[in-house]
Amino acid sequence: MIVPDLEELLALRGAAHGLSLHGRRAARATMLGAHASAQRGRGLEFQEVRPYVAGDDPRNIDWRVTARRGRPHTKLFREERERPVWLLVDLQPGLFFGTRRQLKSALVARAAALLAWVASLGGDRVGAVIAHGAGAPRILPARGRQAGVLPLLDALLQSQPNAPGQPSPLALEEALRSLLPLARPGNQILAISDFAGLREEADSLWTALAAHSNLRLFWVTDPLEEEGLPNGRFRAGLPGRLRILEGARVRERWRQAWREREARIAALSQRSAAPVVRLDTREPVELLLRPLLQPRRSAA
Repeated sequence: MIVPDLEELLALRGAAHGLSLHGRRAARATMLGAHASAQRGRGLEFQEVRPYVAGDDPRNIDWRVTARRGRPHTKLFREERERPVWLLVDLQPGLFFGTRRQLKSALVARAAALLAWVASLGGDRVGAVIAHGAGAPRILPARGRQAGVLPLLDALLQSQPNAPGQPSPLALEEALRSLLPLARPGNQILAISDFAGLREEADSLWTALAAHSNLRLFWVTDPLEEEGLPNGRFRAGLPGRLRILEGARVRERWRQAWREREARIAALSQRSAAPVVRLDTREPVELLLRPLLQPRRSAA
């Protein structure tokens, strides 16, 4: 299987032309959570503090300045013209797996690159938090134009797992915690993962992230995960810890694990009002994402 390189990720800029993350209606999911997710909150950035006057929204009072100066002051905001788009990218070692066209980790990198190009060409700033399973997540601040995309492409390639490894179920949660203080009202949050390690303990983190942001979940899957092993004997596991599996004997248990994961993702989608887009390793990322991204309207 061919893993992505810089030339390929740069070339995805061409596939991003004419697409947009922002439209009248959010792209609808292809399966789980097949409902539109309205963007909540306004994309606002701080402008200045001035003395409070009658009619100002009391929720915007700056209590620190008020206490320091002895009279009420209020914070002024302005609409953000470049809305940050944050990519929450899962590249921990458990995604070094695939039985068709590409590894799940390769599909994650390709999807993140294409979505970053779409956001940048649409005039949005692009930032990312990458879970790679080796220490703290990697954080790339939201920046505009190619300054936001090119460092991300390099980070995606550096963070790719290069061999099978022990899954790191808490890696995505750590990345989620790192993203929470960075995301602001009105931001787009695009989470790309196989969500294999979803835990109930992380529900509050996802809910907090979705409270004021437009969250979308991109679920990366491989056919073998859903279908189970065919009949026969197979070696499975990590290097040094391989074991023999009988396809017919383990298939039902395998499929039950898949149904449980599907149910957890559906529940997350429901709680956070976040549509789920399924990305399958059998298809090129351009074909998977193009129908789901609203085309930008040309100027009249």
